[in-house]
Amino acid sequence: MPELRRYVSEQQILLWSLGIGLVAGLAAHVGGYLLRSSATTEPLWPVADLLYALGWALWTGVVVVLFVQIFPQAKRRQIKRALDAHEAALRDKAAGNDGAPTAR
Repeated sequence: MPELRRYVSEQQILLWSLGIGLVAGLAAHVGGYLLRSSATTEPLWPVADLLYALGWALWTGVVVVLFVQIFPQAKRRQIKRALDAHEAALRDKAAGNDGAPTAR
C-alpha cells in the first residue's frame, strides 16, 4: 500500500504516460517520414502523411506539457519545501531551539 500511495502521489502515472507518448510520437513521426519519402503510389501517400502529422503532433504535445505543466509544478514543489523548511527553522528559533545540541 505505501508503495502504491507513493507511486500515485509522485505523479509516476503522468510521467510514464508522457514518456510513452514521446516515444510513440517520435516513432510515428520518423516512420511517417520514411514512408512519405519512399511512397510513390497514391494509396500510401495519405497514410504516410497522416502518420507523419500524428507523430509530430504527439511528441511536440508532450514537450509542450513538460514546459507548461511538469517543470513549473516541480519548481513549485521545490519552493514549497524550501519555504516549509524556512518556516520550521523560524519556529524553532522562536521557541528557543536554534538547532544547536544542548548539553545534558
